[in-house]
Amino acid sequence: MPSTGIRIGELCALTWDDINMEQGIISVNKTIERIYIVDAEKRHTKLIIDTPKTKNSIREIPLTRDLQKILKPLKRIVNGSHYVLSNDTKPIEPRTYRNHYKQLITSLGIHPLKFHGLRHSFATRCIESNCDYKTVSVILGHADISTTLNLYVHPNMEHKKKCIDKMIKGLG
Repeated sequence: MPSTGIRIGELCALTWDDINMEQGIISVNKTIERIYIVDAEKRHTKLIIDTPKTKNSIREIPLTRDLQKILKPLKRIVNGSHYVLSNDTKPIEPRTYRNHYKQLITSLGIHPLKFHGLRHSFATRCIESNCDYKTVSVILGHADISTTLNLYVHPNMEHKKKCIDKMIKGLG
C-alpha cells in the first residue's frame, strides 16, 4: 500500500478487522517478523506476530479515496479475522511478499525499487507536498520527529533560496 507508508511487516500482519471503512482508517497494531532462535543444539527461525517496534508505531493511517474504493467491496465479503494479503487465517511472510513484489516489478519492466523504497517515496512525496513534518512522522510511526527529518528532509539550494527569500519578505 504505497499510499500509506506502512512497513512490510505491518502490512503482512494487517487483518481486515484493522481496516475501518466508515472512518476511513487503517489501525496498525501488530507486525510480523522472522526471528532467529539459537538453542543449545540447533539454530532455527520462527515467524512471530508481535506489537510494532515502538509505541509510536501503533497508529492510525488515513485511507485515500482511491484505496477506499478498492477495499470497500472486498471488505464486505471477507472474514474480518483473515489477513488482508492472504485472505486466510495464515499471514504471508514479509520475505515471501517481498519476493512477490520483486517478481512483479521485474515482470512489469519497472526500474528495481526495494519494497521499503515505497515507504521512502511516500514520505518524500508528503514532504514535497508541504505536509508538516510532525504529521508525516506520526503517519510513518516514527518514535521521534528527528528520524523523519534526518531520513526524508534534504533541502536543496532552491529550497534554501526560497527560505531566505521568504524570511526577507517577512522582514520587509
